[in-house]
Amino acid sequence: MAALLSSAGRLRALCPRLLPLLRPPAPARNTVHQIRFLTVAPQQEGSVKEEPVSDVQTRRTWQFDWAFNKLDNSVRKTGRIPKNLLLKVFDEICKTGSPGSNQTLLLLRSCGALLPEVLSPERTELAHVIWDKMKELGAVYDTSHYNALLKVYLQNEHKFSPTEFLARMEEANVQPNRVTYQRLIAAYCNEGDIEGASEILGFMKNKDLPITEAVFSSLVKGHARSGDIKSAENILSVMRMAGVEPGPDTYLSLLNVYAEKGDADSMKKTLEQIEKTEGYLMDRVLMQVIFSLAKAGYPQYIEDVKERIRFEKDLIPDAMNLCLTLITHGFEDISFHILKSFTNFSRDNVDQGSFFLQHCVNRDTPVNKLKQFCKELQEAKMHSAPLPFVLRCALEANKAALAFDFMKMMKKEGLPLRPHYSWPLVVGFQKENNLKGIFEVLKVMHDLGVELDADTYADYVFKSFADSETARAQLKKNGCLFESVGLSVAEIRYEAANGRLNNVLSLLTSASTPRIDIRQIRSSLVLGFRSSDDVQLWSKITEVLYKDERYCLMPAAEPTEAVGYFLYHLIDSMSDSEVQAKEERLRQYFHQLKKMNIVIPTTHYSGICRLLDSSQVPELIKDARLLSHKKILSTDNIPETAKPDVSALEKKLEKQKAENQPITDVLKQLIHALCEEENMQKALEVKAKYEPDMVVGGYAALINLCCRHDNVEEAMNLKEKVFPKNSPVALDTQKYIALVEVLGKHGRLEDAINILTEMKEKDVSISYRTVASFFRILNAAAMRGEVETVNRLHETIVNLGLAETAALHSPLITVHLEKDDMPAALEALINCYKKYGKVLQLHNIYCRLIEKGDSDLLQKVSDFISREYGDMMALYDLFFAFLQTGKYKEARKVIETPGLRAHSGRLQWFAKRCISNNQMEVLEQLVELTQNLFECDRNQMYCYLLQLCDNNNDWKKAEAVWTKIQEENLVPRAKTLTLLAQILEKNGQVVPFEVPKVGRKDTESITLSGEEEREIMMLCRKNNAKEAYSIFLKMRGKNEVHCDSYFTLIKALLAQDCLEEAIKVKRIAETHIKGFTLNSAASSLLIISQVRRDYLKDAMAVLKGILDSGSLPSRSAVVALIQSLAEKGDLKNLQALKNMLEHTTKTVGIPASLMANAIALAHTKNNGLDAAMEYLEPLLISGAQSPDQGVQSISYLLRKVSEEGLEPALEKFGVMAERLASQYGIYRPVTDLFLQYVSADRVEDARSLVQRCGALVEEKRTFINFMAKSASRPGQAKAIETLLELIPKHLDPEIAYFYLMKCYELDGDVASVKALYEKTKEKKIQLHELSLKSLAAFLKKAGEPVPFTEPPETFKVYVEKWKKRKLEAL
Repeated sequence: MAALLSSAGRLRALCPRLLPLLRPPAPARNTVHQIRFLTVAPQQEGSVKEEPVSDVQTRRTWQFDWAFNKLDNSVRKTGRIPKNLLLKVFDEICKTGSPGSNQTLLLLRSCGALLPEVLSPERTELAHVIWDKMKELGAVYDTSHYNALLKVYLQNEHKFSPTEFLARMEEANVQPNRVTYQRLIAAYCNEGDIEGASEILGFMKNKDLPITEAVFSSLVKGHARSGDIKSAENILSVMRMAGVEPGPDTYLSLLNVYAEKGDADSMKKTLEQIEKTEGYLMDRVLMQVIFSLAKAGYPQYIEDVKERIRFEKDLIPDAMNLCLTLITHGFEDISFHILKSFTNFSRDNVDQGSFFLQHCVNRDTPVNKLKQFCKELQEAKMHSAPLPFVLRCALEANKAALAFDFMKMMKKEGLPLRPHYSWPLVVGFQKENNLKGIFEVLKVMHDLGVELDADTYADYVFKSFADSETARAQLKKNGCLFESVGLSVAEIRYEAANGRLNNVLSLLTSASTPRIDIRQIRSSLVLGFRSSDDVQLWSKITEVLYKDERYCLMPAAEPTEAVGYFLYHLIDSMSDSEVQAKEERLRQYFHQLKKMNIVIPTTHYSGICRLLDSSQVPELIKDARLLSHKKILSTDNIPETAKPDVSALEKKLEKQKAENQPITDVLKQLIHALCEEENMQKALEVKAKYEPDMVVGGYAALINLCCRHDNVEEAMNLKEKVFPKNSPVALDTQKYIALVEVLGKHGRLEDAINILTEMKEKDVSISYRTVASFFRILNAAAMRGEVETVNRLHETIVNLGLAETAALHSPLITVHLEKDDMPAALEALINCYKKYGKVLQLHNIYCRLIEKGDSDLLQKVSDFISREYGDMMALYDLFFAFLQTGKYKEARKVIETPGLRAHSGRLQWFAKRCISNNQMEVLEQLVELTQNLFECDRNQMYCYLLQLCDNNNDWKKAEAVWTKIQEENLVPRAKTLTLLAQILEKNGQVVPFEVPKVGRKDTESITLSGEEEREIMMLCRKNNAKEAYSIFLKMRGKNEVHCDSYFTLIKALLAQDCLEEAIKVKRIAETHIKGFTLNSAASSLLIISQVRRDYLKDAMAVLKGILDSGSLPSRSAVVALIQSLAEKGDLKNLQALKNMLEHTTKTVGIPASLMANAIALAHTKNNGLDAAMEYLEPLLISGAQSPDQGVQSISYLLRKVSEEGLEPALEKFGVMAERLASQYGIYRPVTDLFLQYVSADRVEDARSLVQRCGALVEEKRTFINFMAKSASRPGQAKAIETLLELIPKHLDPEIAYFYLMKCYELDGDVASVKALYEKTKEKKIQLHELSLKSLAAFLKKAGEPVPFTEPPETFKVYVEKWKKRKLEAL
């Protein structure tokens, strides 16, 4: 590793630390130990005071925001926390090792009544584990933590020693407060220890601490449990004498006392007295009384209490929690009795008993009782499908016996049973290595009449056996071998996927194998072929598929179609490098198929040729042509422009020659036909025989043919004979490229260089495809490790000025990387910089050297970067490389270099890279490791987070950010609060703080600044940034400018695209204000300005700085940068951006699909269609399985390739989309294609597509979103009109006409608005009230009469109704 530098100068001190940095880290210890708390809080060393948060406490990580958000929302909305969620948050904190005070407090508080689904002893044990673990990880406990633990003890009725607890606190120098004493009194009272409670009470009086209702409530319980009911009842009088009025807590204590005694009369009397004096008692109190009665064994009195509860909607969470608590403690019948009161809530179309049934399953409620619950719920219309729901819960909990019982019940009820019901059970038994359990599952499913499909066997059952043959033998031995098509398909799939092609061949040729659609086994066969090098087996399997009619069940019923499609998929599944590596085997394979008389349709052959060409193996195309299926033409009346059969052309040629007719055209056709058939020998013979009649076009075709066949001598002979260097006639660009490629391949460098020189001299057209071909030739030579070839060809191309792009220089380094010659690679990098000013593959070299542990070269490359770009840049490059390679400990040591300061540009670049690449872990590590970095602005981090929330419209995440800001004791800036308020208000949420007024002057700023500064602020507000800038320059040195004024001026300049001026102001601010960093809004505007001017490198650096400073950029800035990089095909920076933005995209509002689309577009721009497909298709498949997180849409990609006229790319992506629909049932991509056709007004293409993939019409959400987006921009009415034309039956007419009406209104088209309204009347389509309200306003504004009664309510009312209406449509 290079010597690293501090801001003060070169720091060689880090060199000795190199080797430890590069050694693999020691295995992590298992840090989770369940240490008993021994019923009291452990001693805490040191003094703990309430003071500003320490450095340790402020060391936060971003990865838990979502978790704490979930905890907070769960408590707020439901009053409870799922145990699994709590454990997940706890586990993540343990992994990070830096718990904060508020995090620990939240975890502890969650271990009491917030876990109604967990028994009290388990909750207490969990609290002890959390306490001990957090302490081990460095958490500092204060009074609030001890109080939280006391509360957990009380809620869980945990017995402990209050005196010892208090002593422990004092030993730890943690001072108890009033809350502590109150809870200690409650602990004594729970045990009926009035003497102990009195001692604490006396202590409180001595300290003049107020005696609150909580204390009196505890004393009520204490006296009762000591057996003195009279004293308990008299506490209420004592309270009033002390000036404290009894409240709900006091009454609850008294009622619980009576409930525990079963004193129904006293309970009733007390309740009546409360109703007289207080008017009512809170329903939540009555619910707790019900639980006390159940625990005490007096269920007969519950109904009297329940009747007093007013079951209303806002009581649902509490009622649900009561039900869960009752089930947890074994009172299912009482819980069900409470549940049936839910019918009063009027919650239509909601399965209200789901939570009840699920918890019953988790608590192992007897089957008969569960069955009865299901029956009554369905009869009461409280659950639409209770049996399938319980089955799902049983499968999720891996309760096989319960699942079997409910499947049998479902069969009796006539409900459908699916093969996938068996999957969770099989997986569960596999984890236990329990084959008998798996056999039992198969038998039960068979007895229930469920025929298991291929997916069940191949993906689940067979995984427990060495191979399918062993599986078949074991299944037969255990009486669960049930022959079916699915079993046969699974056997073939399983063997193929595991590369056992010999077994595949045996299965395919077996007489017992039934008829199988090749599409069912195609993907697995492709995997098998790719993992095997046995060309003989490839050929034999293909022959069986071709000739055995059992495997030709495709609609076309043609073996050529089936095999052609298979071969296309085989080649399409391979990467370019894989095709190149297997070129010889593929050649042998094609020749074997030719010998077996296997042919494929021309369409498939053409597709395969395109794939081979894009994989840079043009020589293989001639071998693929052997499989082309050609029809024999008649020898009579052959049109001159046709491409007839060779034999027919030969006869025609001989006939015309014999008749002394001109043969030039026929000879040219024959030469071209022979070239198309790759018959080089025959073509050369024809040329020799009829050479006097040969024309230039025929020679050119022969040259190309010889190049493809590696006949370099003949190609050069023909070239020199017909197209000598001094001839004015030139070959076309493609032929020259073919010559250069074949000459370079055969080591004839001088000839290749001469050809390149000739191209320059004859001014041959150089297109972007030519440049791509140059790169392909250089890269192919680099992949072969031919250093001299790469260097000389590159030098010639550049010196002649044929092409010069950054990508063209890359093979100079690639050739050494391929040879794993890192010294040479580094030398090439340095030479490229010196000659062309380009630093290429620096990040890759850094990462490779780190992975290899080459400290010397790391030092060399760091020294080089340090010399050319500065010391700090070398440190940051090394830091980023360590992060990228997952060496976080080493990265920490680099970033903690003494004197290193935050560089907003670099940090912004890498953070944006993480966000763009969705690399959450890397970004989290970046944020964590830079927390102690000098000048790293944490407030700015939160601004970026909120910007991402705004972009994603994720108000829940924004709420979590607000919680996090408070946890860090940060004082948010006005802009931060304004942005947060906008997000919450936009989503109809309550804003929990005072929102700063827009345009309000910062009082402090105005006070500290002079008249000029006030004038600057005013001019900026009036969008007169240039004049403000002039005043700013004049006042420099006279008055001190406030920090906010810098921000305001920079933002105003950037908003008016004054980039240079804004940069100058920023630099001045940095020199005058220590630690000055642009805030999120200004930095985002800077990025947008830089993107507009194509300063993408600078924009990346700014973005990196934003993220490194702890802020978040705006969504518009990130999107602009992503799209600009994509449109330039800058894959390297896109990938860097993706890594920077990983796990932050959601916060900024960048959907996962955008980055994936951008990378695919960049591949496409670089002539890498196959790479784009290879990258995108797996993401779409996995995205369909994780719809909340994954990549689903390709709309941006399709739009860009369509707008730029990249028709081949659009066609190929369309094929991919249709393939995903037909093979995987993933319809979003093909729906995007359909909507792109609609947007581009390609109606017939859209019509044809919907005919082929009719199921795309089920993507209702996508269609609604498309119409909503169209209705937000002018001029989009045509798109919705087209949808109504193409798929009228599949659109909700009310929704479609709602958005179409909005389009017309937005366009100001009064005539169309009125016509559409009349049309809805004719078709009897009821427009939504919101549409009518909007239409009325539009007509009034246009001075037109309103032909209907305007809805009376406000727009807000109808907007809410419209949201519900849209949800119903989904």
